[in-house]
Amino acid sequence: MKRLHLHVNVKDLAASIEFYATLFDARPSVEKPDYAKWLLDDPRVNFAISTRCGRKAGLDHFGIQAESRAELEEISERLTAADKALFKQANAGCCYAVSDKAWVSDPQGLAWETFHTTGDLTEYGNDSTESAEIPRLATGQAGHG
Repeated sequence: MKRLHLHVNVKDLAASIEFYATLFDARPSVEKPDYAKWLLDDPRVNFAISTRCGRKAGLDHFGIQAESRAELEEISERLTAADKALFKQANAGCCYAVSDKAWVSDPQGLAWETFHTTGDLTEYGNDSTESAEIPRLATGQAGHG
């Protein structure tokens, strides 16, 4: 089963963690000095917040987290069928995880990340879509998982 992914850049991580922990009635499943993530089953979402890269606060990107390589390939094939160019990354290190990814932008230029996580990292990772051939979000930001 796939999981919706939303990543929000925040100004105050501690205050944001408390807000979202209250909203979701759950503590983050991952909590770092610059990042937090909730893997919720109700609603089924991978919700991440961070203070990374000096980005402007607000929505960073949308995504779909696949639970298998086959699901990731299925999503990638659908995006290709929608005449969307994909930017693929293998073994990308970002958000304290290693993932295979495919990035695309919707008709409005919103970045979508599809990914399958294969491992953990002890550091945030330096994966970036800065060099990707995808349009940036309306806020001028590129995404991270």
